[in-house]
Amino acid sequence: MKTPVKATLVTIAVVVVMVIAALIYVLVNQSQSAPPSSGGGDASPQVVRESSHVLDDGGEGAVTLVEFLDFECEACGAFFPIVEDMREQFAGEITYVVRYFPLPGHFNSKNAAVAAEAAAQQDRFEDMYVRLFETQAEWGEAQESRADLFRGFAEEIGLDMAAYDAAVADPATAERVELDFEEGQAL
Repeated sequence: MKTPVKATLVTIAVVVVMVIAALIYVLVNQSQSAPPSSGGGDASPQVVRESSHVLDDGGEGAVTLVEFLDFECEACGAFFPIVEDMREQFAGEITYVVRYFPLPGHFNSKNAAVAAEAAAQQDRFEDMYVRLFETQAEWGEAQESRADLFRGFAEEIGLDMAAYDAAVADPATAERVELDFEEGQAL
């Protein structure tokens, strides 16, 4: 009886993620006047890339759950505890992958994603991911840059601050975030 319950929960979770992804897609398409360029068309969109952040690896044959998220999005913030419960409940059975999808209408969304990517460059993505969602009420919907707050989070989780600052200033970090966003739109 336990297996059907797990299958039902995984199915519900997948449906919820698909609904959220569809809503994000609709919102993004409504907020933009022109579609993004394909960047030359040499790369097709992929759901999971080698550079994607895999938080849980269920191994070969596991169900893969990919979340394109916006750290400032209230729906993503509300979904965060559900995802964490699922990750705990299905540890070793699912592969959970995170990709960036900073919505244009969220002022600090891209800054938060860049902060998370800078932390990832020091193998601390998950710590920053958790910190950003746990503190979303402090900075979400702010109409001024909260990059200083994100830098404070980086200090709190013990990052090398010179490396963090260099990563945040490096255009390649923002480009990495933008690649996820563009591929999320293309899917």
